[in-house]
Amino acid sequence: LKKTRALVYIRAIFITVLFGSFYLFDIERYQFISPASFSYFIAILYTLTIIYALCTRWISKLPHLIALTYVQITLDVITEIFLIYITGGIESMFSFLFPLTILSSGIVLNRRACYIIATLSSLLYGILIDLQFYQIIATSEALVYTEKYIFFNIFTHISAFYLVAFLSGYLSEKLHTATQSLVERDTVLSDLKAFNKYIIDSMPSGVFTTDLNMKVLSFNAAAMDIIGKSIDQVIEKTPEEIFPFLRDHDNPGSRIEGDMQIGENTRPIGMRLSTLKDSAGHAIGLIGVFQDLTDLKAMEAEVKRKEKWAFIGELSASIAHELRNPLASLKGSIEILREKKVSEEQADHLMRIALAEMDRLNGIITDFLLYARPRSIAIEPLDINRLIKDVFTLLKSSETCMQKNIILSEDLNGSIIIPSDPAQLRQVFWNLGLNAVDAVEDNGHVKIETIQEDSFVRITLSDNGHGISLDDIDNIFYPFFTTKEKGTGLGLSIVQKIIEDHGGKISVHSDISGTAFVITLPAEAK
Repeated sequence: LKKTRALVYIRAIFITVLFGSFYLFDIERYQFISPASFSYFIAILYTLTIIYALCTRWISKLPHLIALTYVQITLDVITEIFLIYITGGIESMFSFLFPLTILSSGIVLNRRACYIIATLSSLLYGILIDLQFYQIIATSEALVYTEKYIFFNIFTHISAFYLVAFLSGYLSEKLHTATQSLVERDTVLSDLKAFNKYIIDSMPSGVFTTDLNMKVLSFNAAAMDIIGKSIDQVIEKTPEEIFPFLRDHDNPGSRIEGDMQIGENTRPIGMRLSTLKDSAGHAIGLIGVFQDLTDLKAMEAEVKRKEKWAFIGELSASIAHELRNPLASLKGSIEILREKKVSEEQADHLMRIALAEMDRLNGIITDFLLYARPRSIAIEPLDINRLIKDVFTLLKSSETCMQKNIILSEDLNGSIIIPSDPAQLRQVFWNLGLNAVDAVEDNGHVKIETIQEDSFVRITLSDNGHGISLDDIDNIFYPFFTTKEKGTGLGLSIVQKIIEDHGGKISVHSDISGTAFVITLPAEAK
């Protein structure tokens, strides 16, 4: 419909400009068959144009519109033939109108219409020139052309008509295909945009996007529900204006958590920001995904509370188990002594057993108190390499080390200063050193090395013992877990707690060739 109407309007403009200029420049070269024929011709063209315009208003069905367009173009060819006839026939300057009509048929209709109009134009033009040549119809002047020239004129016009029809039809088909493809892509793109919008709006997490100026462009339904604001209240604002806690975070790629005041309530918000990119991989803004962590925080608190009570129960059972054995020994010894039926030597032996079990009980209670209620950390600058050398010097003098002839080696380069509590770290390396010495066989090897990397120091203590079994390695830091006959199982638990209180980490790697404990602690940057 749009193309048909455009054809009507363009025709009206063309008639006005072309024939208006004919009178404007006072062209009198042609001797019309009838003096008023040209004026009548223009009037007829305007009348047809008005009729076409009215028909396009009344007709809306596609088959009727196509038929109307064919009628218009066919009448155009007939009026062009009449115009050529009244303006001299073969000598008329208006034969250029045929290619224009063929072009318009290709644009408005299709390739087939181009060839139909080219054929119609060729037939009518050829008939007109033949009738003029054989003087069957009269023109303004007598012809002085030969038969060969007339044939050549008709041949060149027909060739031009079909060439224009071919080019116009080809371009029209390409244009139609491209238009159809664009329409289909536009439809797919619209559907895809709608689909993406439905997906984003259906997500339970809040999602927003920004442009390169950090102005919010989109805000999904869940985001508005979480923060209690409408799209008008957040659009064109920066994320920091909407989420004030973002001002304290400089790394957009990390997980960000903060509290947000929403009405009279404070909600914990968890968010992750990342770069928004186009299909070519170029940054076009920022995308943020966030959640209301209120329920999650409540669940975490409940889990921690249950874990705490579960741990207390397990710890209590472990303490009871550790205390029961020495208490049983004490009870047995005292009951035998109370009967006074043993010799003095046996009584002395039983007293030594009782005192040893009392010392064992005291050691268990002391270690447990140290684990459960450690003293506060007294931080001061410490040369960790110097402390390790002092601990290893004492360890070399220990009875077990000397009996097994164990080799203790150190790989300590220079001075490494860390903020720490010397007494607590001395206990860490003493406990780990004793464990390593106990783990190796005679003539075994225990080694410790330190490496500083930027703002932390890595300390590795390794031995060539039999290693820790896979079943035990996950439990070695658990309170009261031990594989020794006389151990309390609190040594490594205390070590782990001290390291974590210093802001560090401890891990263990073990196989049949030995065990290595790796400690990482904060250090002063180089």
